[in-house]
Amino acid sequence: MTEKQHITIKGVKEGLVFLLDDRCEFSALLDELHYKLEKTHQQLLSGPLIHVHVKLGSRETTEDEKDRIKSVLRQRGNLLVQSIQSEAEQVSAANSNKQEMKVMSGIIRSGQVVTHDGSLLLLGDLHPGGSIICTGDIYVMGTLAGMAHAGAEGNADAIIASSLLRPTQLRIAEVISRPPEEWMTGDAAMEYAFLQEGIMQVDKTTQLFRMRKDPIVYKGV
Repeated sequence: MTEKQHITIKGVKEGLVFLLDDRCEFSALLDELHYKLEKTHQQLLSGPLIHVHVKLGSRETTEDEKDRIKSVLRQRGNLLVQSIQSEAEQVSAANSNKQEMKVMSGIIRSGQVVTHDGSLLLLGDLHPGGSIICTGDIYVMGTLAGMAHAGAEGNADAIIASSLLRPTQLRIAEVISRPPEEWMTGDAAMEYAFLQEGIMQVDKTTQLFRMRKDPIVYKGV
């Protein structure tokens, strides 16, 4: 078998990125992936554990097809698949998120619980003892001083953003934040919480563009 050019392998700081041609037959991709792992790139892909990210371009894939890609990569015992990403799926998720965005104004006081299937934008404050629980993102254009749970059905890509982040507790998917005194910066800048490798992190929303190409907080909604 001669070497094909449907797959490009690039080294990055975090490991390797596999760029898969989104125009060829899926079976051709699998054949070439097998070939590169066992023949042309065998020496490169040997050694210690390597984190792998797979980029599918605009190709739409089923979960079964993703599992087949993972299965081939895992035949090399040192390749640890971190993500399989498709631009088509990201666009679909972004559109879905916009359609499900709920906007509400007012104050959520102690004892009140607001739940929503999708993302929520609160034009107001969340007081201590109050709670917001959403399957999508949570944006608070005010003080977030209560409990906020984003990605409540397991969406680890969800975020929680607020003009003033002073929560009693944050949750994203199944991950619960550390006690606020351990990570609060005391900075008055607008911040957001997100998951990175399963650990909750907090950063200024000026850095949100690194995760989101079209973050809602930049649109003046």
